[in-house]
Amino acid sequence: MSESSTPPELVEIAHACLDFAREGEAARLAAYVDRGVPVDLTDANGNTLLMLAAYHGHAATVAALLQRGADPDRLNDRGQSPLAGAIFKGEDEVVAALMAAGADPDAGAPTARATAQMFGRTDLLHG
Repeated sequence: MSESSTPPELVEIAHACLDFAREGEAARLAAYVDRGVPVDLTDANGNTLLMLAAYHGHAATVAALLQRGADPDRLNDRGQSPLAGAIFKGEDEVVAALMAAGADPDAGAPTARATAQMFGRTDLLHG
């Protein structure tokens, strides 16, 4: 369904939820997901709510989305994983939450494992 054929109020909700993920508003975002917003909703670049929360370092939001079934290995349109994004940004708590949820360190390009090696943070992948 293209954005132009989607009712404007649904587009508004989607944009708000993407903002909640970026801003770390875990409770608000969780409430929308609990009421039917897809947990793997993506923006125009294929970034899921989880990717946005992970990249912006919001561990509580990441945990809330994972508890609701977010796919920890869903890649964005550039082939990046939430785990690689969290390692790139140095978000240790987010990395730990994603690893605990079974995120694949070899998914995507560059992989989280390669990103961790590049930044000397392979310790993050052994938690």
